[in-house]
Amino acid sequence: MEMAIDLVLLGPPGAGKGTQAELLSDWLDIPAVSTGDLFRKAMAESTELGVQAKGYIERGDLVPDEVTVGMVRERLTNSDCDEGVILDGFPRTVPQADALEALLVDMGRRLDAALYIEVSRDELLRRLGERWTCRECGEVYHEIYDPPEQEGVCDKCGGELYQRSDDTPEAQEQRVKVYLEQTAPLYDYYAEDGLLIEIDGEQEIDAVQQEIREAISRLKGD
Repeated sequence: MEMAIDLVLLGPPGAGKGTQAELLSDWLDIPAVSTGDLFRKAMAESTELGVQAKGYIERGDLVPDEVTVGMVRERLTNSDCDEGVILDGFPRTVPQADALEALLVDMGRRLDAALYIEVSRDELLRRLGERWTCRECGEVYHEIYDPPEQEGVCDKCGGELYQRSDDTPEAQEQRVKVYLEQTAPLYDYYAEDGLLIEIDGEQEIDAVQQEIREAISRLKGD
């Protein structure tokens, strides 16, 4: 499916944004850009921005806007984003949404839609407690929805799977709290602009993806 389209995936931690972003990326043939991946790469390389971001992420707090926006701006200038992008994990605050709008305007583009994946608080906490991450490549698995072929071992690189410090029960509660306080206002922000599309995130993965694709097809008049 060939189209130029810029999308934002919204939803609380544990809503499945990363999984849906990858599936959507394959369908639309545009990159899925995750701020989480950008941060992990920067932290692994101990860049200046990575060192700044590390402390915030480990506490389950939001990384300051200037750090996040700088990473996203740099990523969007890559040629693979020329035909569109799926932003996963950005924006997370209204000021970041304003910064994204300004950035896209500078590039002669505009946001086409903000897809909001809705999941209840109880379901979020359950999901977050069952996530495992590869120490080597950062691939994320879920005990129920996306388990590895061999317990404790990454399918992609054979690395050891572990629970990240921000996936502990205490950090999970903090992440959901931060989301509700600082990120949820984006729902109203994009609703007022007529860009918000609500998606039922408590369905099976394929059903969620199908609902997203149908929404985008309607958006484009296909």
